[in-house]
Amino acid sequence: MGRAFEFRKERKMKRWGHMARTFTKLGKEITIAVKMGGPDVTGNPRLRALMAEARAEQMPKENIERAIKKATESKQGDFKEVIFEGFGPFGIAYLVETATDNNTRTVANVRSYFNKCGGSLGTSGSVAFMFDRKCTFRIKEKDGVDLEELELEMIDYGVEELYEQVEVDKDDNETKVIVIYGEYSAYGQIQKYIEENNYELISGGFEQIPNVDLKDATEEQRATLDKLTNMLLDDEDVTNVYTTLKPAEE
Repeated sequence: MGRAFEFRKERKMKRWGHMARTFTKLGKEITIAVKMGGPDVTGNPRLRALMAEARAEQMPKENIERAIKKATESKQGDFKEVIFEGFGPFGIAYLVETATDNNTRTVANVRSYFNKCGGSLGTSGSVAFMFDRKCTFRIKEKDGVDLEELELEMIDYGVEELYEQVEVDKDDNETKVIVIYGEYSAYGQIQKYIEENNYELISGGFEQIPNVDLKDATEEQRATLDKLTNMLLDDEDVTNVYTTLKPAEE
């Protein structure tokens, strides 16, 4: 199923492990999407995808409205997306995405996490070349859909990889989901295809996929690396953390 599937499988639970963290992340992304494309979902495809994801994650309506209000009120802080690059212990590369209204604070915090775990914050370009930024969508699978035919059809829209997975919600209900990866620049046309063909959009966004061989680690080393990753993810300014660590065997 490819590098993207292996990568996503490893980080899925880390990314969505805490509801409060998810709502904070979505709120900042909604604010940024409104600032960039306006509050009208009709003309803002990124905002439409985020609203679908917020509904799927059962994000409270007041949280969504608060995020939109932040973008439309000039007195509110101006969130900007900033990417940090560095190396954790044992030579594992880290790419850290943030949304911050105080870059000085965020830099200091991110640097301290690396230092505490035996890593170091790097300079721009020191790690980014090890990752490819891709757009990614999750849609509900239709009855009777042929995944191979769908993938062949969507190649013309910039899709590079497509696969099925079963997701289980907190009530143990199973949903068949199609996960789609495509070229970064193909975000708009892939979303247009999804909407025009009446697929139910669960989420749409971007991910950084490693393009180098992933590094293995011992159980003890993984504990240290997990500590660094969790410290980063627990920071309110951090939205995503990507690494070149090989997924642990189940």
